[in-house]
Amino acid sequence: MKQRASVIIVGIVCLVLGAAIQRVYDTWSTAARQTAKVAPAAMAAQSADPVWTVAKVDRSRVNYSGQPLWAWGVTEPPESGEPQAVQGAPGAPANNANAGPSEEELNRKRTVPGSKLQFSLKEIRTVTNPNAGGQIVDWFPEDHGPIPDVVRYGPKAMGKNGRPCATCHLADGAGRPENASPAGLPEGYILRQLQDFKNDLRHSTDPRKGNSNTMVMLAKGMSDDEMKESARYFASVAWRLHVKVVETRLVPKTKIQGELFIPQSNKLTEPIGNRIIETPTNTEENNTLRSAHGTWTAYVPVGSINKGKDLVVRGGMKIVNGQIVQGKTTACATCHGTDYMGIAPDVPPLAGRSPSYLAREIFDIQHGIRNGSNSNIALMRMVVEKLTPEDIINITAYLASLPLSPSGKPAPATGEPITSQPNQAKPAGGPVASLEKR
Repeated sequence: MKQRASVIIVGIVCLVLGAAIQRVYDTWSTAARQTAKVAPAAMAAQSADPVWTVAKVDRSRVNYSGQPLWAWGVTEPPESGEPQAVQGAPGAPANNANAGPSEEELNRKRTVPGSKLQFSLKEIRTVTNPNAGGQIVDWFPEDHGPIPDVVRYGPKAMGKNGRPCATCHLADGAGRPENASPAGLPEGYILRQLQDFKNDLRHSTDPRKGNSNTMVMLAKGMSDDEMKESARYFASVAWRLHVKVVETRLVPKTKIQGELFIPQSNKLTEPIGNRIIETPTNTEENNTLRSAHGTWTAYVPVGSINKGKDLVVRGGMKIVNGQIVQGKTTACATCHGTDYMGIAPDVPPLAGRSPSYLAREIFDIQHGIRNGSNSNIALMRMVVEKLTPEDIINITAYLASLPLSPSGKPAPATGEPITSQPNQAKPAGGPVASLEKR
């Protein structure tokens, strides 16, 4: 009875919090509409600026002392006045990705588990605009429908200066920890994010993150039809679970390479500290060969999943002496659904997503660097404004550990399509993930 009463109370609290958020909608939506006017010129006409154009972002009010550095794959916060990093900027050092291996080794055909295709390292490492001599790597074309030209070749208006969406997000939108996974997101949500990038409403708090700058420039070069085509395509692809969460006190020694933590051995020798370390389960398959079926292991601090569950499911709310004590945040199910799989047309899923990506977005929203053209981001800012760096670790650890299998343990990251979490329909009373503790 006590558990049932607790579930009922949590449900009532969620409804009350939802109503409270709705009541402040008018105030915040006004601010959101004003923010959306930041770049009227960008909305008036599409631009074909090359991807190396520097986005202008005011980061003067960002408090980097609480930045989850691990989420960006860095060890130190940016320096004061750090310039915006760009990819492929004029005068930048030439890409020497093919330096080192012999020509024979570069041209040797490779395979990945489950694929009938073969690619060489030279082909894989020249995933630039196919119009400029490169190609996208698509190990599993049977996983998805026809790829639109903008995903395969980049924005038409940008010609050789553009880049295919699949260069970073992979052919099926699986993505990687250093970017996003658009596969299976609501079509309306993807479309709105592209529009927000185009209108200079969405950036990264860390100026060293050049791929965020690239997204802004590519979105500015996309036509309305190209945005719709890419959104429709990625939304149609079945999302696959790629993250396995492991609670641990020790992690493998890693090196940071391209914003990723690359393990140097399988031995757990380094204290995890106050961070999450997300590594490729198989470095060759995931990082070198860029397989869309590759999985990632997210090492999280011991106890972080249960702490995160309290914040995600109850918003930190507690009952003391029969009285409800409000938590520091709002239960995620209020907006993202009881299974945390998002709600069409404009609310994204959270379950099973990369903790690195989720943490970056929370911090970006907290500091007003990620804005939006509707009220959702303004409301999210209210939800995350009181979260500490530890809270961000705990919340993203718990969300990444979902969905749970029928046994109550995290579903294995096998690359199989995931469409629902039936056992998560009642998150307030659901089982807590039981993971390996070392």
